[in-house]
Amino acid sequence: MNPRNIRISAVRWHALPVTLRLPLKFGHETVTSVVCARVCVTVEKADGSLAEGWGETPLSVQWVWPSPVPYDVRSKALHDFCDTLTEAYAAFGTRGHPMEIGHDFLEEALPGILKKFNAGLPEGVAIPTLAALVCCSPFDLALHDAYGIAHGVPTYSTYCAPWMNRDLSAYVTPAADAKGVTFAGRYPVDYFRSPVTTKLLAWHLVGGLDYLTLAEAGANKVADGYPSSLDEWIKADGLKALKVKLRGNDAPWDFERLQRIAEIGLPLGVELFTADFNCTVMDPAYVNGVLDRVKVELPELWKRLSYVEQPFPYELEEHRIDVHSVSQRMPLFLDESAHDWRIVRLGRELGWTGVALKTCKTQTGALLSLCWARAHGMQLMVQDLTNPMMAQMTHVLLAAHAPTIAGVETNGMQFYPAASAAEAKVHPLLYSRREGQVDGASLRGPGFGYRLAEISRELPPVRHSAVR
Repeated sequence: MNPRNIRISAVRWHALPVTLRLPLKFGHETVTSVVCARVCVTVEKADGSLAEGWGETPLSVQWVWPSPVPYDVRSKALHDFCDTLTEAYAAFGTRGHPMEIGHDFLEEALPGILKKFNAGLPEGVAIPTLAALVCCSPFDLALHDAYGIAHGVPTYSTYCAPWMNRDLSAYVTPAADAKGVTFAGRYPVDYFRSPVTTKLLAWHLVGGLDYLTLAEAGANKVADGYPSSLDEWIKADGLKALKVKLRGNDAPWDFERLQRIAEIGLPLGVELFTADFNCTVMDPAYVNGVLDRVKVELPELWKRLSYVEQPFPYELEEHRIDVHSVSQRMPLFLDESAHDWRIVRLGRELGWTGVALKTCKTQTGALLSLCWARAHGMQLMVQDLTNPMMAQMTHVLLAAHAPTIAGVETNGMQFYPAASAAEAKVHPLLYSRREGQVDGASLRGPGFGYRLAEISRELPPVRHSAVR
């Protein structure tokens, strides 16, 4: 038995409410507040000693569970499911590395737990896979952090032998047409960025409700000392990259939005753009039409358009749309659909060429998707879930290790900068964008390098706890 193995001995979680300073539109819904699930996992080493690790993820209801079911019903279900997961993770007896424990939980335990939980919900209400993964994420992150804390090393240095008991062939298999691709003898570290970088290009989100100019904001400008319009943000933070939220059901509006943002951004020095159609498109012809018009009428924008993000519905297995015609025009990245490496494999078959990784789908799952995608020549990005506080730390750490095409999306400072004030005193360059970049150099020490002892944050009462 590997003396480095751990097992979970106790779990607890806290619910941290956060209010947005400006509304954020996701598809057909608008976000004005969010609850972050902050989890503590206690692990036991082979010698009986204990260590605690932490993880955090925003339970962004509108993103993880788009539905006509009332918001309050969905929100309560997610919180109750986190209570259920607290019990389930505490009772999960697998020993090993967190990649192994995390993977086995997701594969062996989660499907049954979710099925049983959904059976107890009102008719017509069922937590979808993406929402379930987001609920699992802070537990999984805390487990990975605890492992590094237990051994006094950075967690990212343990994604290899002799720390891990299994190589990647135990988790993933190559695509049938991928000649020469093998995962035998390979580990996540083999697919990380080399060298790891702490300074990352910061992508700014331009939401569908965002004001583009100070004049447009007018009397609606938020008087809190932070910008309220795109032009202000570009100037204040030296932004070089913009991710543009589009409607996906109104082609003239989408084109005009891109045009107006380019007219504002290009003279101010923005160098890269991406288009996010918000999963509302059913026909590739829609995306192709917008792209073709941009290419002809907005050539300067076209030269700087990096990729298109997730225009099509979340559930890729239910909506097997051939998207080769889109990816022949522009790199096409999976986001909401990319629940795990198997969906990434299906996406590649359908014509997708890249993957937007998110820690909110579990650290374990993000790393396996990273490895599978890189082995098959797919491009990577690390996308945000408007991460504040602790969630921003693991988010940027993933981007520091993942060889993305360009930097990391980071927008927590746009929508709730005050929420991370305590963390920003210790990690100032993680929660502000300077010269268009964020910097994770302050993350250091064992685990994920949170340096929690230096952060003065009073947590709300424990929402739920369980002990083995």
